[in-house]
Amino acid sequence: MADSSSFTSHFVELRARLFHSLIFIFVVFIISYLFAEHIYNFLVEPYAAAVKDDGTSRRLIFTALHETFIVYIKVAFFTAIFLGSPVLLIQIYKFIAPGLYKNEKKAILPYLISTPILFLLGALLVYYLVMPLAIKFFLSFETLGTNSSLPIQLEAKVNEYLSLIMRLIFAFGISFQLPILLNLLARVGAIDSNYLRDRRRYVIVIIFALAAILTPPDPITQVGLAIPLLLLYELSIFTVKFTERKKKEEN
Repeated sequence: MADSSSFTSHFVELRARLFHSLIFIFVVFIISYLFAEHIYNFLVEPYAAAVKDDGTSRRLIFTALHETFIVYIKVAFFTAIFLGSPVLLIQIYKFIAPGLYKNEKKAILPYLISTPILFLLGALLVYYLVMPLAIKFFLSFETLGTNSSLPIQLEAKVNEYLSLIMRLIFAFGISFQLPILLNLLARVGAIDSNYLRDRRRYVIVIIFALAAILTPPDPITQVGLAIPLLLLYELSIFTVKFTERKKKEEN
């Protein structure tokens, strides 16, 4: 009976914390929709900066009456998830923290802090480096018309551009969680630093394969994701070794 009551109270607490997180995300969604045009302009800035000096009149188009409205909804939802995820992680941590020992709380806290930081680093890499390079790469396929052929010129759609940059931000942000995942596996004893070091050659192939799946079919974004992941993998070997040393000290 006591176990049933305890389970019910824990379930109620978890439901309340998830509900509060969803309320926060919903409020951020409403606020983001009110400023959706400004947020979209911010997301479009890499494209605007890449084409501003090419001597061609550029614009973003939409081909359906409802397309821009749907884009603003997507922008608001994207912003709400981006800003609401740390709050959700904090609520989950607060739920499990009372059942943890002091050393376990200290062990989890760095992961809780580094998860949104790594996601943000991945997003910044997309915004300031990968997208400008990718845009210039795609624009290089434009051609001038001749007497016997028509010109090929980009007419980017608002929805397609937004989908591309959101996809890249989430792909890079989630992929940048690799050190977190490997360190958690090391902490539970599933892997160790020697295991990671011995399988480096296979990981290189897997990383490039994942980069090809998660990004558009162009070398700029694929290499732009693969190289940071390789660096993060090498960094993970050192952090896993540090985790092993800490575990030995705790024991």
